[in-house]
Amino acid sequence: MREIYDDFAPGILGYLRSKGCDDPEALTQEVFLTLFSKLDTLKGGLRGARTFAFSVAHARMVDDLRRREREPVMAVFDPELDRREAESAEESVLGSVAGAAALLEGLTPQQQEVLLLRVVADLSIEESAQIMGRSAGAVKQLQRRALGVLKNQLERKEVPDNEPAS
Repeated sequence: MREIYDDFAPGILGYLRSKGCDDPEALTQEVFLTLFSKLDTLKGGLRGARTFAFSVAHARMVDDLRRREREPVMAVFDPELDRREAESAEESVLGSVAGAAALLEGLTPQQQEVLLLRVVADLSIEESAQIMGRSAGAVKQLQRRALGVLKNQLERKEVPDNEPAS
């Protein structure tokens, strides 16, 4: 069980963080509680367990999103009212993932989901399709389009502005 946890946990935690879950660590633990309780009934070896784990993670993420939609909106952090001298933990964390988050902003939610499952979770096309409830062909197409959008975004950022002044 420890080897399964060590192998799956970073990807599951990264997936839940990237989806904006309130407490991704707690949700990760819930995923493993569910996974470990079902280990004796799973088929497909390690890949089957991985697919099941990310299916549970996806379900927990959806549950978290629905729960937050029912709760009242919390007050937003106002940096102008913050009197601390050092950078806050929130700023540190948000600054470290801002680049990846900015890249994903130009994608549709389905394209983001495919890239998170394929890259962060390291799942196959078939496993991603199963989790998303889509065909393998649809997942391939979403991934191809998402990568095309990212490529265009990166190319636009690398091209220097060499237009002559008027």
